[in-house]
Amino acid sequence: MNTHFSGTESSKKWISALGLEHSSLVYQATPEFLSNEALALNRASLTSKQVLSIATGTFTGRSPEDRFIVNDDLTKDRVWWGKINKAFDEKAYHALKSKVIAYLDGKKLYIRDAKAGAEDQLSLKIRVINEYPEHNQFASNMFIEPSPSELTDFQPEWTILHAPDFLADPATDGTRQGNFAILSFADQTILIGGTGYTGEIKKGIFSALNFLYPVQHQTFPMHCSANLGKQGDSALFFGLSGTGKTTLSADPDRLLIGDDEHGWMPDGTIFNFEGGCYAKVIDLSKEKEPDIWNAIRPGAILENIVMDSFGVPDYSDKSITENTRVSYPIEHIANVAPGLKGPSPKNIFFLTCDAYGVLPPLAKLGPEQAAYHFISGYTAKVAGTEAGVTEPKAVFSACFGAPFMPLHPSEYASMLMDKMRHENLHVWLVNTGWVGGGYGVGSRIKLKYTRTMITAALKGLELTFETDSTFGFQRVSSCPGLPSEVLDARSQWSNRDAYDDAAQNLAERFFDNFKTFETGSSRAIQAGGPHMASKV
Repeated sequence: MNTHFSGTESSKKWISALGLEHSSLVYQATPEFLSNEALALNRASLTSKQVLSIATGTFTGRSPEDRFIVNDDLTKDRVWWGKINKAFDEKAYHALKSKVIAYLDGKKLYIRDAKAGAEDQLSLKIRVINEYPEHNQFASNMFIEPSPSELTDFQPEWTILHAPDFLADPATDGTRQGNFAILSFADQTILIGGTGYTGEIKKGIFSALNFLYPVQHQTFPMHCSANLGKQGDSALFFGLSGTGKTTLSADPDRLLIGDDEHGWMPDGTIFNFEGGCYAKVIDLSKEKEPDIWNAIRPGAILENIVMDSFGVPDYSDKSITENTRVSYPIEHIANVAPGLKGPSPKNIFFLTCDAYGVLPPLAKLGPEQAAYHFISGYTAKVAGTEAGVTEPKAVFSACFGAPFMPLHPSEYASMLMDKMRHENLHVWLVNTGWVGGGYGVGSRIKLKYTRTMITAALKGLELTFETDSTFGFQRVSSCPGLPSEVLDARSQWSNRDAYDDAAQNLAERFFDNFKTFETGSSRAIQAGGPHMASKV
């Protein structure tokens, strides 16, 4: 092992035992050092504001078809196996891991010790081993930095082996194609190869915590953003990537707890899993999203953006991908909650990007409706978020994050229902998608309208409601600061009969999707779904 490695003796022994005996290792490097390394290797460039800009290669989004979980004694009877959680043979995993280590051995590698989970008693110790410096800087941005004393004798609980330029051989390695992301709970390792998309690193750890926290700590893991009001009122924003979690939680009048992944402890505490933010920047502007705009400064990493000859990013350019991104330490946000924690929430928002233009901009859900919509997780995959998705596509993603949930959705829904039984919660359904018609006919609702509605809900302003004849929830019909027609999805369609047909179609989709979850769901929860669909 190269003597330039600056880790502790125990770290050196651990890495040598892993099989990396001939590599030159860079340990716990600063973002400045890693940026310079990426520039020196011609793997990055700088914007006019000296922000690192990288290209992630073939993959500019996650590849969910190539995510696997090793089927072993810990997982075989607990994981919800199927299209989302695809089983990987244990022997094939160890053989592939050996190949990855052999590939990495002898290269210059970047090692980072970090933590996931802002709650000290539940934080997971991680050792990240990267083939390239920009990915190690991403890990520095997104995970929590241990204190100097914690690093003195750091004993990792989980390891990430990241080799973007290593391609598996499906015929012999058991993968679907050359790229892969494999979780082994018995080996406590995440194996990533063949893809340079940084999001695979953070989502791998998120998937691990989504299995570990409910099983080991009775803590509810959530794919949501969270913020904290001046009166100590927390709010949660559930939704898939692209539905507005990061944008809507970055509120100048509230403290940010985190933008993507959180835990909800038995005592009510909400805590961030991460130490940074990973935001979409497509069509970003200082006027619409000032917090994210101002966070893009040295130390941040832009991904897959287009710049002019002067290094000025064109955030409207989608020629590489619509999933243009920025990662940055959470300290780049001006208003951050102390310790990245907050008390039990008062308001929960389910963000859905309705590609059909049917759902109202804001509705209030009763307990059974909340459980039904949480299990259903209706939204749309926004263009570019995943490989092969080029335009919004209506989907149902259980718990608003099915690709990262190893357990059966009913287990997570039960945890939410338990919280609702013991807390005074207001649960809202927010359509951040299309109004006035579906994708290609209508338009996406204005961000300023959504912000106004959410602010009104958070402040407890007087709202009026009407029962939606199709979905049964209480649609908000008037809200201070908004014209009433904005809140009526049906009235915004030029053809009301066409709206009714689209609403019936969506209701039937809800009904058909929920058949998968009827076993284990009470009749009360099933009754929380669309009214018309139940008559089909």
